[in-house]
Amino acid sequence: MGYLSQAAVFLIDLIFGLFVLAVLLRFLLQRAGADFYNPISQMLFTVTNPLMKPLRRLAPTFGGIDWAAILLLFLIQGTELVLIAFLGTGHPPALPGLFVLTLAHLLSLVIYVHLFLIIIQVVISWINPGSYNPLTGLMSQLTEPLLQPARRLIPPSGGFDWSALVVLVCLQLALILLVSPLQDLGHQLAGPTTRFL
Repeated sequence: MGYLSQAAVFLIDLIFGLFVLAVLLRFLLQRAGADFYNPISQMLFTVTNPLMKPLRRLAPTFGGIDWAAILLLFLIQGTELVLIAFLGTGHPPALPGLFVLTLAHLLSLVIYVHLFLIIIQVVISWINPGSYNPLTGLMSQLTEPLLQPARRLIPPSGGFDWSALVVLVCLQLALILLVSPLQDLGHQLAGPTTRFL
């Protein structure tokens, strides 16, 4: 891959990646019942709404799940993978492989978002315990559904909350045992273009 192609892949990855992250955070915040009027929630809503609005006609919310957000995540992530494959080989990946790779990328992003948020929360709890701002409030709402079951299994002891460590280990195992096999399957199904994905 030449220098221009590498630069193009970097820009595609950056632009599409940021938008996928915005849509994913909006979806996760909705699932967590986060404060809609939080400034960060409002920013995510404003950025993602132009593409979400038309998709709601095709995929309305059902069963408490925002299917328009899920559809948009698959469309954006899939488009990114197709563009990168075209730049690398001039051919798109096979459709079954593209679907599996898109799913693997999205699951990986969900896991990394939670890993990052939990680590940031742990650091904040050491540096400035009990502090609150709009960002820490949202982080807590996003991670609490994972941390609360872990706290029930392993309650705090010796003044240390072990739930974060347990969840971090489980998330890392999910990357190894779930995402990696999905990525391998996606590469097999998609064909030779996936060496660039």
